[in-house]
Amino acid sequence: EGAASPADVYLTENSPGMVLVDSAGLLEKLPQDILDEVPTALRPSSGNWTAIAARSTVFAYNTALLTADQLPKSILDLANPSWKGKWAASPTGADFQAIVSAILALKGEAATLDWLKAMKENVVPYRGNTAAMKGVNAAEVSGAVIYHYYYFGDKSRTGENSANVGLHFFKGQDPGAFVSLSGGGVLKSSQHKEQALAFLKWVAGPGGQAILKSGTSFEYAVGVGAESNPALPPLATLEAPAVDPSALNSQKVTELMTEAGLI
Repeated sequence: EGAASPADVYLTENSPGMVLVDSAGLLEKLPQDILDEVPTALRPSSGNWTAIAARSTVFAYNTALLTADQLPKSILDLANPSWKGKWAASPTGADFQAIVSAILALKGEAATLDWLKAMKENVVPYRGNTAAMKGVNAAEVSGAVIYHYYYFGDKSRTGENSANVGLHFFKGQDPGAFVSLSGGGVLKSSQHKEQALAFLKWVAGPGGQAILKSGTSFEYAVGVGAESNPALPPLATLEAPAVDPSALNSQKVTELMTEAGLI
């Protein structure tokens, strides 16, 4: 739609989608009071959008098939031939492609392509993170790269898809410890900018962030001083790598994944 969009606010589940629209010059620069609702470490350098929630990359594993000492130390270890046919992912999904965007930002194009080519040989593809976790639970595979909230959401309901599943957080600033941001921005073409900015400030501020603590999405709150659902390990303990959300390049990731034969 470009400048003809009837929308006022643009929200995405993963930040590469925000970067695409930002790179096209379609987002309004946000005022400092909105940016200040979120810590500097979770802000894109462009200042044209803000984080509103977050999720951590994890390795969900079947506790009967893998012991703690058998878990991958790094997400990059999943390229090893020993993991062939043992791990799952949903390569066509935006969730996984955001994770690859982080690997690209941290390790560069050549290393990312090598990892993706090895992934093509090793991975068991599923359609969606929930399906991948179900595969782990049913011992179809030993583990899967997903986001944390699929596990916690299932546990809060029946637990039928996670009864045999444990979560491994890579930590140590590993690319596999990447924390993906949901983002929000206001379009330059908005006809209701005052209301749009007020809405975005509320979502990023105490009112919107409180819903993440009391609700059942199990996504992390990102606002200054905001608390996440108490079932989650604190965001500060995850030792996520420092990645500028504005640097995540989903277009290049699509090219690399296509070259590797994954999509």
